[in-house]
Amino acid sequence: MLLEAMRVPPEMFRFTTGERAELYVVILHAFGEANERLETALGLDDVRARLRSVGWLDPLDDKDLTEALGSLRGWRLLDVTQNHAENYRTADEYERRNLQYSLTKRGEAALAGVVHAMGVLASTGALQTAVLDAIADRLGELVAQLGDPGVPDRRIFSTLVELEGHLEALRGNTKQFNGELQRLLRAEGADQETFREVKSATVAYLQEFTTNLEQRAHAIANRVGLVEDRGVALLHHRALVGAELPPTSGGDPAVAWLELRRARWEGLRAWFLPVDGGTPRVQQLFVVARRAIIALLQVLDRITESRRRSTSAAADFRELARWFAVAPAEEDLHLLWSTAFGLGSARHAHLAHPDPELVASSARWVDAPPVEVSALLRSAGRTERFSRTGRVRDVAAVKAARAESARAERAALKAAWDRLDTGGGTRLSQFGRLDHEVLERLLDLLGRALAAAPDRHGVHRATTGDGRVEILLRPPGAHREQAVLRTPRGVFTGPDYDVEVRTHGGRAARRPRSAADGTATG
Repeated sequence: MLLEAMRVPPEMFRFTTGERAELYVVILHAFGEANERLETALGLDDVRARLRSVGWLDPLDDKDLTEALGSLRGWRLLDVTQNHAENYRTADEYERRNLQYSLTKRGEAALAGVVHAMGVLASTGALQTAVLDAIADRLGELVAQLGDPGVPDRRIFSTLVELEGHLEALRGNTKQFNGELQRLLRAEGADQETFREVKSATVAYLQEFTTNLEQRAHAIANRVGLVEDRGVALLHHRALVGAELPPTSGGDPAVAWLELRRARWEGLRAWFLPVDGGTPRVQQLFVVARRAIIALLQVLDRITESRRRSTSAAADFRELARWFAVAPAEEDLHLLWSTAFGLGSARHAHLAHPDPELVASSARWVDAPPVEVSALLRSAGRTERFSRTGRVRDVAAVKAARAESARAERAALKAAWDRLDTGGGTRLSQFGRLDHEVLERLLDLLGRALAAAPDRHGVHRATTGDGRVEILLRPPGAHREQAVLRTPRGVFTGPDYDVEVRTHGGRAARRPRSAADGTATG
């Protein structure tokens, strides 16, 4: 069925080939321009005027023009009728103005096919996030319009047409861009610099498109589901009423119109919310873009590496061989050899046996016992020198000092928590005078409590990192007094909060005493 529907009439595009193909194309284009101006029939003089308007300046007599129009008529691209409503004064005028030519439906299709083909050849395709946003916006508008019975059906029709137009733009641009992308991945440019710039720009373009692509696709899928909850059949019915289709002699046009709408809605679902639960095409697009980014980055790495090293090891050795061939003397050959390879005489020949008296000076090297050669001779040109092992430092005193410092720190921390343990709710001003270190602990607890969100009673609750100390902070209430806390380093003032500090596992709780009690020490 699909092959039958896509079978093209054999003579539909014959006007694009042959010696007079350019004239045929220009004539059809002239008829297309006339149709855009609502001129459906052209006489011989009208055709000639239209040819000049579209840029045909070559001389063309009546015979050639009539033959060209006859060929197009023979291919059923043009239709010819007689103009009976015109008054003719002469026979020549009758011959020139009697026949009128117009495009047939096949001619309109042939012209549209050529225009579309040339447009595809000239375009490169694009991945546009604005199209995705437009699809989401139109779906949102349809959800709102279907929920409001007062919205005119014409408005629903226009919104649906815009949605289908954006979907068609997404499909067409994606196919064209993917084709260009695959060709770019297979191409090897002659100009490495230009080739590298194109690939770098493509990587940046793909990265920008894939940013937030999943969020956009998820939003569109959600809105597709909302439209279907309202009813796709209701959407198409109201859009059909708003379309105001004209009557035709071939039957009811609503059947074909609704079938086309259903097919395009299924295409939308295939892109973002497949019926069978499969992978949406937009997710496949994301995978293709991600693979393309990786492939392009690998190609860019190879280009960069090739630019970094313009030669190979084989080329280096060939060049070195040329230098050896043109060396003027044997001394120069030795100097070139030493410079190129860094090889010289053995630097361990001066080494002797630990007890030289055991080996005669006349002994051959093969018969003499081996001598240990230091590995530093090759890299540094010297041997190791062994000396006495360094004395190990006694760290017992350092460990003891650190342990004493840790015990003192734990004792100070415990004393600070005991000092701050209120044993119940109290005012911040009741602390009176504190040591500076204890005040720092209190301020840390207040900061933790104020950073936490209050509960339904307005109480801020927080604990220390080890969970041993808990603070409950309540707002000061109606009173506006300021709490004044004094330390050896200064005075702290702030809102007089109602605080409660609890120390888990500490000593028996007590309430803080102010300076008036005579025991205001930290």
